Amino acid sequence: MSSGRSNKLAQQIGEHLVCAELGRRGLLATPFAGNVPTFDVLAADEFGNTVPIQVKTSRGDNWPSSADRWMHIQFDGKKQVYSGPSKLVTPELVWVCVAIGSPGNRDRFFILTESEMQKVCITGYSKWMDSHEWQRPRNPSSKDCRWGIPDIQQFENRWELILERFKPAGGKGG
Repeated sequence: MSSGRSNKLAQQIGEHLVCAELGRRGLLATPFAGNVPTFDVLAADEFGNTVPIQVKTSRGDNWPSSADRWMHIQFDGKKQVYSGPSKLVTPELVWVCVAIGSPGNRDRFFILTESEMQKVCITGYSKWMDSHEWQRPRNPSSKDCRWGIPDIQQFENRWELILERFKPAGGKGG
């Protein structure tokens, strides 16, 4: 199976797993199969309130990204120079990182906001780059930024981040 097809299948599996988990929690949810740029799944309650969700799926224990999605990076020769976090358009967007379990093993879900995701990525990338004096050993121009389960473990099964967005503000009835 080509890696492109494999990646598409993984993403499809992840989106449907998130929809199923939201269904278990009393919400309707539908995937958009990559047709909406900002989110992959839309969750809705019985009153028509909705929450958009970005889903990132991995068959392993880490997820790829690009550091310049999260932070400003310039180059001084072959050395990368970090000059602060990028301004996020949707800092409160919910992200669900899905680690697909191998057959017979459970799937894992990590739920956080985009701003929390940014902090995870900046921390991880900076730590790795610090250990290389901000010069990538093989490909100096690479901005490959990955986060793994240890980086987001504290957000595992944090479904309340989504569920609380459906509760009426100020404790008044819906």
